[in-house]
Amino acid sequence: MVRAFLETPVPGNIAYSPAIVAKSIAEGLHAKGHTVTFFGPEGTKLDVDAIETCGLHPEVKDQTELDDFVCTPELFSDYRPALLDAHMVKEIMIRADKGEFDAVIFHHFESAMSIATLFPKVPVVYVMHDFIDENRRRLIELHSSPNQYFVSISDSQRRDAPDLNYAGTVYNGIDIEMFKPDDEPDDYLMVSGRITPDKGVKEAVQIAMQSDMRLLISGSVTKADQWYFDEHIKPFLNNRILFLGMLEREQLVKYYQNAAGFLAPIQWQEPFGLTMVEAGACETPVIAFNRGSVPEIIEDGKTGFIVNNSAEMILAIEKLGNIKRKDCREHVVKNFSVDAMIDGYDRILQEITTNKNTPKKKKPVNLDKRRIGQKMRRISKRLLSS
Repeated sequence: MVRAFLETPVPGNIAYSPAIVAKSIAEGLHAKGHTVTFFGPEGTKLDVDAIETCGLHPEVKDQTELDDFVCTPELFSDYRPALLDAHMVKEIMIRADKGEFDAVIFHHFESAMSIATLFPKVPVVYVMHDFIDENRRRLIELHSSPNQYFVSISDSQRRDAPDLNYAGTVYNGIDIEMFKPDDEPDDYLMVSGRITPDKGVKEAVQIAMQSDMRLLISGSVTKADQWYFDEHIKPFLNNRILFLGMLEREQLVKYYQNAAGFLAPIQWQEPFGLTMVEAGACETPVIAFNRGSVPEIIEDGKTGFIVNNSAEMILAIEKLGNIKRKDCREHVVKNFSVDAMIDGYDRILQEITTNKNTPKKKKPVNLDKRRIGQKMRRISKRLLSS
């Protein structure tokens, strides 16, 4: 389950990485032989054994409707996402408790933890898509129980919450047959993702201008971040700084393939940069600020450059020609493919369901009659001599 109010896959103009990852995990586990039931509202379509809607229909169809649904000051409206998710979570946990599922996977711990703790026999796995800070850690611990396991999507994600009940770290994986190289690279730079301060799009614009390079920007602008776009991006748009809007993934590949480099001047401890991996699979080197999962994704000097500030990023752009573009793809294929991700989740599911069903081994009793007899004779001698 991803969200009870949003179908999977999400409509093409919505930027929502957890749904992309959830689809890959569900279909990958199904292909590996697991029986997979996916829960989502009407319109959810995946290649799995069964899809359950719990009688719900999607509440949003595009980015504007999603913004209105989840970013509202109206108190009652703010209840809706939580109540819809809780309805579906409760159905999942009741059925799992009856033995219908060996384990369940949720992509938003906040939707399920308060319910899952009431079903101690059901192994529950949470894929942690978000940055975990001190406040999130404290709230997670309030609802923790031995049957609830966490999967971090990078080791750096655990920094402020190192003692949660982690089942392992599994990097997000992409379809390497979709994201693959094609033509010779052009002379433009690229950024992709949500247009937010966290992603550092403003910094990317300034860096491109100082480098005298073209920059293509792909991504979505939410209502909450419209001010950021209007103030820091829109005034600089021209024939060299282009905003492409939210692209379908097939369109996005073409721009990745021809980019000289991908910029990620991120301003936060990003737990995993899916766009960095997508670019790398298309043989495009990545230059990123040294935050969050960046050192786990980029091989500095080989598949891109890890830098500390804008000045260093400008210097790194001048060295893009030193990167062998084939090394970028080989690194992604080895570490960040869907197959590698599915192997990780398969291993975790096998471990937690085996631990659940296997009783603790008792220490074997030594039935060696000769040794028992010797011990009894020693005891008899001590009794006779006393």
